[in-house]
Amino acid sequence: MTERRSVFRPCIDLHGGQVKQIVGGTLSDTNPNDLKTNFVSHHLPSLHVFTKTISLRVGMSSNWVPETMKQLRRLWQRGQEVFKSVEGSLTRTLRSGSRQERVIVTSYLFPESKFSLAKLEAISTTVGKDRLVVDVSCRRKGEKWFVAMNKWQDLTEMEVCQESLDLLSNYCSEFLVHAADVEGLCQGIDEVLVTREWCRIPVTYAGGAKDVSDLDLVDRLSLGRVDLTYGRYISRDTRANGS
Repeated sequence: MTERRSVFRPCIDLHGGQVKQIVGGTLSDTNPNDLKTNFVSHHLPSLHVFTKTISLRVGMSSNWVPETMKQLRRLWQRGQEVFKSVEGSLTRTLRSGSRQERVIVTSYLFPESKFSLAKLEAISTTVGKDRLVVDVSCRRKGEKWFVAMNKWQDLTEMEVCQESLDLLSNYCSEFLVHAADVEGLCQGIDEVLVTREWCRIPVTYAGGAKDVSDLDLVDRLSLGRVDLTYGRYISRDTRANGS
């Protein structure tokens, strides 16, 4: 039996209808001008060129633009995966999408920063467990990690640990974990978090990857159980090539 190895999961973010690479800790509703970006593209059609050679995941923020979503759906003809954050437009989004679309949720599950099992059960039933990805993006508090919601501004009461992930995995097919404290900094991954053996379903880690050697590092630390996304590292090389 072939031993599993960690794989590279390319990732871009959409914010305000534009492709951006955002320093995650700078997202703010009260001070939007504090937003820091490493890269902003004003040429969405270039995605079609970019995705000819890779399987791309696209994350969309809650201020998504319908026209942008329509353009991205054309990518599905080439088997790409497009993710949409859940706000009030879930039903409309699913109705106009395809079976390749998955839905990724965080804040939706935490009204007033408190976990709602009822909401998780409802969305899993509506979407289907196989299409639901739960984002357990987190911030560190002492020696523990807690799920962070609302653009990573608010800590919830849910600790990221074996017990909580076992519960969530009953209703979804995959986890996405942003280490929000290092997201977008390109200064290295949260090695301690990556070593945790908490997940029994596929999991992708995002946050801090600085070069290709980090993929080998994640593979070694997680024993091949965790995949890795690159954001700023890709954006940095894109700018260097004038794209």
